[in-house]
Amino acid sequence: MANIDLDKMLAKVKSSQWALADIDWDAPGADLITAEQWPKLKAFMADLMWIEHVGARGFAAMAKKAPDDTLKQIYTYFHAEEQRHANAEMALMKRWGMLDGDELPEPNKNLKLVIQWLDKYSDDMPLEVLGSVIPMLEIALDGALCTFLLDTVDDPVCHQAFARINDDESRHLGVGFHVLEMQGRGDLYIKALKTVATVLDPRLILGIASYVPLLNRMRDNVVAMGLSEEKLYACMKKFERIGGRTAQGRRNPWYQIISRHGRMVVNRDNRAYHAPVDLMVRLTDYIPERLMPSRVPTWVKGISYRPTA
Repeated sequence: MANIDLDKMLAKVKSSQWALADIDWDAPGADLITAEQWPKLKAFMADLMWIEHVGARGFAAMAKKAPDDTLKQIYTYFHAEEQRHANAEMALMKRWGMLDGDELPEPNKNLKLVIQWLDKYSDDMPLEVLGSVIPMLEIALDGALCTFLLDTVDDPVCHQAFARINDDESRHLGVGFHVLEMQGRGDLYIKALKTVATVLDPRLILGIASYVPLLNRMRDNVVAMGLSEEKLYACMKKFERIGGRTAQGRRNPWYQIISRHGRMVVNRDNRAYHAPVDLMVRLTDYIPERLMPSRVPTWVKGISYRPTA
């Protein structure tokens, strides 16, 4: 998976585009969502939708820093695809009676802080950072959240939509691991110095302070929904296995950082990590709404459940 031909991948991405209008959102099956599932599923889908848009913003920033035009085009398509995934998930929420009118699902407070950080700083982050974090998030979406959804929801329209979403995510992963390996080439000493300088950047420290509690909140939310901790662990192992299958991948300092952090996130027995992060989650809940980011970033203006060609 890690070593791919980007020109062939771009052609495949172009030929694989789809639209919300390709799916019959009024087809039978919406009533298969049970009353017991409905409230937790509503919160799950809202979080999933916003995470897709976080990924979209990440790809938009990566497109600006791509080392060649082919990768720039691929990232531009991936940006649009993540937005389409968010819209498809909103269409499912609308189908299941979880949205009134044209309202947007409300992001949780940790997501609001991450969105604010992305809006301000993601364009200033090196490709090495975003190019390492995004594959980990993609593998969590593809390997855990989306698979879990399909295992628990019987609505056939949901399965149709996620068959398309998962196809897109598999290409995102292929490119993600290719870039992860590509960034491991070169002088290790220089890469280590650059990594240290980036880690000490106050903007990245702010990003970590918002990103880390979000992962804990999402982890606990999906476990509460019924996702086994073993599946989360398997996703992190998959990131480690594929990202580190070559010497170049293992030489990428950010691969080492992200993979080790992933182990801590899924291991609830690691109290030295989880106790302070859980405290951050609880403290976030106490932030008054008037102090939370209120301005909706321009990059979420395209969110809509309405089918378009």
